[in-house]
Amino acid sequence: MTNPVLRVAAVSVKPGVGKSTSCLFLSQHWADQGWDPILADADKGASALGWMQDAGGLDYPVIGQSITTLHRSLPDLEPGRRAVVVDVPQLEDHAAIARSALTYADVWLFPLAPGGMEVRRTFRQLRVALDDARDLREQLGRPRDPLVELVLLTRTNKPYATKTGPDADFRKELTEKGFRVMNTVIPFNDDLYRQSYGFPIDTSRTNYPAAANEILDAWEKARA
Repeated sequence: MTNPVLRVAAVSVKPGVGKSTSCLFLSQHWADQGWDPILADADKGASALGWMQDAGGLDYPVIGQSITTLHRSLPDLEPGRRAVVVDVPQLEDHAAIARSALTYADVWLFPLAPGGMEVRRTFRQLRVALDDARDLREQLGRPRDPLVELVLLTRTNKPYATKTGPDADFRKELTEKGFRVMNTVIPFNDDLYRQSYGFPIDTSRTNYPAAANEILDAWEKARA
C-alpha cells in the first residue's frame, strides 16, 4: 500500500516572516527522518532555490515552480516522496500562484511574526485569498477545506509559547479570529537562520523538529 503524501503549502501576506527558512528547515527535518521530501520553490524571489545552489546541494531536492498551475504539476513530483513542501510567494503580489498552491496542499501553514500591523494585514488579505482557494478546490472536485490550517509564530521573543507579553497577545488575537496557532514557536535568531544562508542545514539547535512533528501529528489526526 502506498504511503500518503504530506502536502504542505507555506503562505504569508508579506516577506520577512521566515517563510522560506521555515520551508527549508521543515524539509530538512523530514529528510532526516527518511521522508524523502521535495521542496517546490514557487516564490519568484527563489530564496530556497538559491540556498540549495549556494550550499552545493541539500539533503533533498529544491525545484523552481513559480507557476499558476501548481495543482496540476505537483502531483507528478510525488512518486518516491512522502512529503512535498511548497514555498508560496507572498499573497499581496502573487495571488494566482498562491491560490494554485493552496488548492494542491492538504496542510496550509501560515508563518507569522507577532505584530499589530501583521494582524490587520492578515485579516484583510489572507481571508480573501483563502476563500478564493477554497472556491477553486470546490470547482476541481476537491474538499473545500484542507485537512489542516496552522499558524506558525516566527521571530518570537521567547523560544516557547508565553502566557503573557506581546507574543501571547498576538496568539490570543489570532485564536479569537478563528486561526489554529501551533504550540511550537520559532524564536528570533539570525545566527541560526538568516546568517546560515547558503550552508548545509542543521536543525538540531532549532525548534523546527518540534514544529515538523506538530504539523505531522495534526495531519495524521485529521486523516484518521
